[in-house]
Amino acid sequence: MRIKPTLASLALTWVAAALPGASAIAGPALAIKAMPAELETRYALSALPAKLRDEAGVYLLDPDKGYTLTRSGTNGLECLVARESWDWAEFRDDIYFPLCFDAAGRSTYQRVSLDVAGLRARGMSATAVKAEIEKRYRDKTYQAPARAGLSYMVAPVMRALGPPDMKVHTMSMPHLMFYAPGLTNQDIGAQPDLADPWSLMFPFVQTEGVREQSYMIQIYGAAEKAKILSQEKRLVADLCAYRNILCLHEAAH
Repeated sequence: MRIKPTLASLALTWVAAALPGASAIAGPALAIKAMPAELETRYALSALPAKLRDEAGVYLLDPDKGYTLTRSGTNGLECLVARESWDWAEFRDDIYFPLCFDAAGRSTYQRVSLDVAGLRARGMSATAVKAEIEKRYRDKTYQAPARAGLSYMVAPVMRALGPPDMKVHTMSMPHLMFYAPGLTNQDIGAQPDLADPWSLMFPFVQTEGVREQSYMIQIYGAAEKAKILSQEKRLVADLCAYRNILCLHEAAH
């Protein structure tokens, strides 16, 4: 099934692909393979600033069962490596994006991520999972965060959908996602423009499937991104050695 992202999600991946350090490799498969636990733990925690990692919790993915909390945290933050986006209605084996949720997000948006992995592990199709998540939002099984908060996504490497060909790309795009259920770009006067990368360096809204699951996005600047890549050289190299689709390559788009 063809992925149909929102303008905001296109903007996110477009700006990442437009910056140095992006690569595109085709060839998705359906069966997810488990990552080595130590590498997955480091990768998940890389979504946080370094000073916040020691006290954060970590979920690891067993593709046959779903996520398991393998390390309890004490600072209210929990991290995982997401392997799909439910709103795409397409399952692949080559999606990787580390993210961490605070206390407000753990019982709301993170719960969705955990449930999606569990439903996939039980054999539910991608289209059925999307319909189920939408139903759970309608019947209030899932709630939007009750207060302000954020999800950290400052890892040096992620792999997700991106232009110019709207295929999956490996990229470096550290950013923050502030919970903004129901918010629109019009509400904050944002004008994300795919033809203007500079417009995407300012806050804009990304909606994932339903209005309740929306974020205000702030992408890190070039200097901050370069510092993260420098600090995480070992992780970047280890991810590339683990699987070549996670290698960053200098590319112009």
